Amino acid sequence: MHELTITLSIVNIAEEEVRKASAQKVEEIEMEIGQLSGVEVDSLEFLWEEAVRSSVLESAERKIYHIPGKARCMECDIEFEIEQIFDPCPKCQQYFNDIVAGKELRIKSLTVT
Repeated sequence: MHELTITLSIVNIAEEEVRKASAQKVEEIEMEIGQLSGVEVDSLEFLWEEAVRSSVLESAERKIYHIPGKARCMECDIEFEIEQIFDPCPKCQQYFNDIVAGKELRIKSLTVT
């Protein structure tokens, strides 16, 4: 369950940013999680409350933006949405695709006080 490690890393990042800003806590955290990132958002949500307990994120409002998967076919150069990394091009059915979106896993913003 790597979602626990991810959540604890987010807590560490938030604590470091709060320290840098000489703040006390995080009011809001915005995250981007791509469909192809390998992160189970339901698991992350399930673990969140316990992982942030007694941290600067304990009372923070959490916003998660889901980024859909997109690829560009290396054969016919069209861009298309994908649900899994190895989905074929809908036009030419080739599997040589360049992933252009959906692998994101990042903190978009932190609002600290």
